[in-house]
Amino acid sequence: MPSRMNKDTESDPTKTDGPMASGRIHHPEKITVYVSPEEWISLEDARLNLRRSGIVVDRGRLVRAAIASALAELTEKGTEADIVTRLGGE
Repeated sequence: MPSRMNKDTESDPTKTDGPMASGRIHHPEKITVYVSPEEWISLEDARLNLRRSGIVVDRGRLVRAAIASALAELTEKGTEADIVTRLGGE
């Protein structure tokens, strides 16, 4: 079976500071996230748009990448990060 490795899994992890998405590995920890129907559709739309661009990912990997991005921005910008505003801070 051909590998589904993408450019982001082959990239140099030293290129950015902060947390990186873990990619396609076994994840021993689990969380459950409930989303609205609109959020589910948005997530699927994002996954399909990435696929049309040649980046094949599953929803879990997309969510892990989004979490890594949000945490990296929080580390870099602190209270100026988008996630702080979205969560009702400052």
